[in-house]
Amino acid sequence: MDTLTLRDTLFRLIDQQPNAEKAAAWLEQQAQAFRQNPQTAFFYRIFTSLPRFTGKAPVTVPADIIDELNQLLPGFQVQNWTLDRLARVWWLLQLPAEDEPAYVKTITELFKAAELNELVALYSALPVLAFPEAWRFQASEGVRNNIGDVQEAIMLRNPYPADYLDELAWNQLVMKAFFTEKDVTQIIGFDKRANERLAQIIIDYARERKAAGRTIHPQLWRLVKPFVTDRNQTDLEQLFDRQGLA
Repeated sequence: MDTLTLRDTLFRLIDQQPNAEKAAAWLEQQAQAFRQNPQTAFFYRIFTSLPRFTGKAPVTVPADIIDELNQLLPGFQVQNWTLDRLARVWWLLQLPAEDEPAYVKTITELFKAAELNELVALYSALPVLAFPEAWRFQASEGVRNNIGDVQEAIMLRNPYPADYLDELAWNQLVMKAFFTEKDVTQIIGFDKRANERLAQIIIDYARERKAAGRTIHPQLWRLVKPFVTDRNQTDLEQLFDRQGLA
């Protein structure tokens, strides 16, 4: 990932937003001040206070920037974000990444102290943070979080889980997305990360729901289908009401 280019692209998007000239100028001033004197306390203060200067208006993302972001980091999306969320993710990219322990400690402390909107921004930023392997536990914590906006930030339109979560954590994410009625079509890697263990969990879950007379989400079949065999095909097609369908 070309972090400098990504940072520039996000800033250009911020600057293009209606009435964002003052916010963009303020952000650039803070970034310059931080580069000259990279104090952690200052970094935290800007991250926390940032919405007072940017506002929380929805971001409009032109097609060329959507394409550019996807080329820089496949799957990374900022559509449906607010300006403060976008600016916070951009601000996180200002943190120097030469010292891994210091970098990880700084970001981890933000997670520990964050309020709701800050958490949403932090989880949205997982794909762009340095040392991606260091955030696996944090990503799993986001899946276990019971706040809907936080769940969506990690589960939906976010390439980090598919790229870095192990099979157990990935399966937990997918099942919790179904349990909490998220739009699972927005889970990046949904089909690519299908696995036999997850298919068996889904089959057991579907049987419980059918026995209770409850509906079975049609998207569950997508995760079971790759593991259908001649031996279980009839049973599974009946269970998921897929008789005669591909």
